[in-house]
Amino acid sequence: MEIDYEKFKKLFPHLAKEISEKKMCISINGVRWHEKEEDELRNPGVISFLRRCRTEKEALEVIEWMEKRGEISKEYAEDLRKQLKTRGLRSFGPFKEDGYYFKKYYFKKQTPFQLGD
Repeated sequence: MEIDYEKFKKLFPHLAKEISEKKMCISINGVRWHEKEEDELRNPGVISFLRRCRTEKEALEVIEWMEKRGEISKEYAEDLRKQLKTRGLRSFGPFKEDGYYFKKYYFKKQTPFQLGD
């Protein structure tokens, strides 16, 4: 649906004012539109590997390796290289430190109180 700004302003004056003032802006650091939901523990995707990289050189090696193996398409590899060059390594998400999966998945399942106990 498209609407010109003047009509939008007449229909929603307060909302138009909020949008034009840009007081409540949230920065989006990364968007993943190619990668399917995956089971990180059994089949990590290229983004998971990139988040383990400490340098851009390591990230480029990962992209090249995944492309050679046929895990990602040539086009997607180029998109990743472009994002790496223009927006940096952390645009793929925060660094995954040692113990990331243990903290994320193991402790999530271990709760001190289980319903029905």
